[in-house]
Order: sequence, then structure tokens, then C-alpha cells
Amino acid sequence: MRDRYRRTHPVGGLLHPIIHRNQFARGGYRTMPSHKAQCELDYMPDQLFDLAADVERYPEFLPWYIAAKVRKREGNIYFSDQVVGIRVFRARFGSKTVLQRPERIDVTSTDRMFRTFALAWVFEPLPDNRCRVKLLVDLELRSRLAQDLFRGTIAGAAGSIVSAFEARAHRLYGQ
Repeated sequence: MRDRYRRTHPVGGLLHPIIHRNQFARGGYRTMPSHKAQCELDYMPDQLFDLAADVERYPEFLPWYIAAKVRKREGNIYFSDQVVGIRVFRARFGSKTVLQRPERIDVTSTDRMFRTFALAWVFEPLPDNRCRVKLLVDLELRSRLAQDLFRGTIAGAAGSIVSAFEARAHRLYGQ
């Protein structure tokens, strides 16, 4: 089954699952499809990469982020523990982040609460020192009840994250 997803990719020999994931999971249609949001900003890709890579600062500008701590660094990879809260729900999970400066950041989690957790920041340089920022999110919770409760929240999360990211960039870098 995994062999059909194998492709050439600089991270682990696999293409990122967000882009090449089958929309049908075992037993039928996936109830938590991929989400995408993007924006174009008047900053250099390096600046925006640094902003997205600094997960420990996320609680300062993402309202549902309660805590984030990097626990281990290995070259261009770090492992972090994060706590998020939506409504009365709070969840702690670990993640692995692969930094491909300044083009891409891939975040995955094998935490038990997720069937699938893959997030990618993509930074595309544009003329006049501008940058297109894309956020790709592939999230499927293991619990069907949790999926049903948070379907709308998760669907809007990518756009909310990009909006908060854009506001943070303006505060930090001016404009």
C-alpha cells in the first residue's frame, strides 16, 4: 500500500502526503480533506520562512495555540511538543518539523489522536522582493466524534493561520 505513494523527494524519499494523498481512505471518502490557504506579501522568503519556523512564538499570535516547545534539534529537523485549544477541547501532541530553507517547511505528527497530520509551508519568491506563501494542511482525526465536532473549525484553520501569519509579518517587519 505505501509503495504507491513512493516518489522522489528531498525528505525521506517520499513526496509530501498533502499533495499526493489519495482522497479515499480505507473504507470510503475521507471526512477531513486537505485544506489550502495562501497570500502574497511584500517580504523576502527568508523573513517569512523564519517567522513560520519559529513554532515557540505561535502562542503569541495564533489564538488557539496555548504552548509550543522545541524539545530536540538535529540539523535542519526539530521535534516539538504543542498544546492547542479549540472551544473546551485541549490537545497536546508532538510533531517533527523539517526545514528546507528558504523554500519549504514540512510538519508531521504520528501522535495517536491523528490518523493523518501533515502541514507544509511553501515560500515562492516573486518579483520586487515579494513572496507567495502557501499553507497546505492535511488533517484527519482518529475519532469520528472529534471529526464531526471540529469539521468547520479545522476547515477554516488554514485561512485563519495565514491571516494571523500575515498580521504578524506586518507587525514584525513593518508596512
